[in-house]
Amino acid sequence: MTIYFYTPHDEPYGCFSNFSRHGIEMDGIWWQTVEHYFQAQKFAGTPHAAQIQRALTPKQAAEIGRNRKLPLRPDWEQVKDEVMFKAVLQKFETHKGLRTLLLSTGEEEIVESAPGDYYWGCGADGSGQNTLGKLLMEVRSMLRQRATQERSLEKSDRKMRG
Repeated sequence: MTIYFYTPHDEPYGCFSNFSRHGIEMDGIWWQTVEHYFQAQKFAGTPHAAQIQRALTPKQAAEIGRNRKLPLRPDWEQVKDEVMFKAVLQKFETHKGLRTLLLSTGEEEIVESAPGDYYWGCGADGSGQNTLGKLLMEVRSMLRQRATQERSLEKSDRKMRG
């Protein structure tokens, strides 16, 4: 069964949205949402990034970040996927309940059902790249692998002590 999400209010998977109110700390700075962080990185080191960080809502952060009158950093197209991956990973490392929910999805496909977004989402007709959904599945796989390694280490620790 494919798992779809779009807005933070979609139950039970709306928390997978970058607009969900699950803050992250990146490089010693607290961000209200993944969306705040992601949009600000388009303008890293400029006053625009600080303006995005202070935005009251993720929607405001996105509106500022999508303003094409503001100059994007020159390498944005090359780094945007990595920026998103790191932020999404941090979100699920920070919030245990979200991590548990993500891991509970097993091997199901995760799709951001964003009708207007053919890069991060699946688009209106399902032909989009679903890059955010793919990153979530990659994060899920990484977190599962880490959990398995930690359990193995705990078992070998107990054997050595026992």
